[in-house]
Amino acid sequence: QVQLVESGGGLVQVGGSLRLSCAASGRTFSNYFIGWFRQAPGKEREFVAEVGWMGGPTTYADSVKGRFTITKPNAWNTLYLQMNNLTPNDTAVYYCATRNRYSTQYVDWGQGTQVTVSS
Repeated sequence: QVQLVESGGGLVQVGGSLRLSCAASGRTFSNYFIGWFRQAPGKEREFVAEVGWMGGPTTYADSVKGRFTITKPNAWNTLYLQMNNLTPNDTAVYYCATRNRYSTQYVDWGQGTQVTVSS
């Protein structure tokens, strides 16, 4: 059974930074992509970033390019999202998810971690 467990969320002021983590288990992920999504109150869930499980390529939403960095160290089953220069628009629940590299559909999801940016 696949488990994705996010952590690292919290309350931060505008311009601050947070690093999210996602611990993955329950499957051999070598043919998978793993990524981050977010959902703000009253809005649809949106893509943030993704990376191949074995490393690169990385893809980012335009709204986070240059501020967020997704990393997945090869030897670890943990995904990270370094978020810098945060704004109130980044306030959301952040989810970790995986998809098979031959599919565009994300099928495994974590429970999410709340990120709140105060102005």
